[in-house]
Amino acid sequence: MPNTWLTGRFRLDVPLVGAPMAGVGDGRLAAAVSRAGGLGMVGVPPTAPGSWVTEQAAVAAASGRAYGVGLMAWALPGNPGQFEAVLAARPALVSVSFGDYLPYVGPLREAGVTVAVQAGTTDEARAAERAGVDLVVARGGEGGGHGRADVATLPLLQSVLDVVDVPVLAAGGIATARGLAAVLAAGAEGAWVGTAFLGCSETTASEAARQRILDAGETGTAYGRVFDVAQRLAWPSEYGGRALRNTFFDRWAGREAELAGDEAAQSELARARREGDFDTACVYAGQAVGLVRRQRTAADVVADFAAADTLLSRFTTPR
Repeated sequence: MPNTWLTGRFRLDVPLVGAPMAGVGDGRLAAAVSRAGGLGMVGVPPTAPGSWVTEQAAVAAASGRAYGVGLMAWALPGNPGQFEAVLAARPALVSVSFGDYLPYVGPLREAGVTVAVQAGTTDEARAAERAGVDLVVARGGEGGGHGRADVATLPLLQSVLDVVDVPVLAAGGIATARGLAAVLAAGAEGAWVGTAFLGCSETTASEAARQRILDAGETGTAYGRVFDVAQRLAWPSEYGGRALRNTFFDRWAGREAELAGDEAAQSELARARREGDFDTACVYAGQAVGLVRRQRTAADVVADFAAADTLLSRFTTPR
């Protein structure tokens, strides 16, 4: 693989970060990605206590290689134990995104932690650089889970690379070696990948949820705030979520104001989550979900991304 800022900084074999996926990606998945030669990340749910962060960081660190933790900035003021636990664990990389991340950049850097922010627009990338982050993740609207859907990955990546001087990773819609080769050729230092790992045995997803992922096609996702509103989650309104489309989403899309006051719908969704009814409960995934066709290990996924080297060599090999 080509040597990039990302591989050099964290001693990786593949310029690849396993995106923090709260709810399905804990320390076990992070350790598996890191052990395979990428950089795995623990996705921290907004209500998780600091003790959970400590436990999962220890699991991720057991790989013996660099790992990271992803935090939701909007949740930290109400759950300061998460940040305290991260500072104590001192992972190699911490992503603080989706809200006011400014109070956390300085303390993390002073602790020797590399700091990343996910940006969904060029202006967000500029602001992150001004805040002193080490790394910007240009996250396009194709990405699964939460973020903006204003700009697609490729135009966003090109724009961000033109205006910031810090290293840039590309995120959103990258699920194979072809996608990794494309963003490396464009100038990114690597890829930030979540959906490609959703079919892995190391996730905490149930078998039913994983099967939904494997059965989904490329047009099978939807973006919006339906699931956040129904769960009464305090996500900033500019950050919707991309998930597998289902009957609950279709019923409530465009009726979010009504949904916010419907206690029966809230109870219905909570019950569906407990019972594994994914016609109602959400499964977050990006538009690359159609490329996730079978259950594999994280090591298999990372190894497949390494084939980007062969694709890139076409430009340097005499014909």
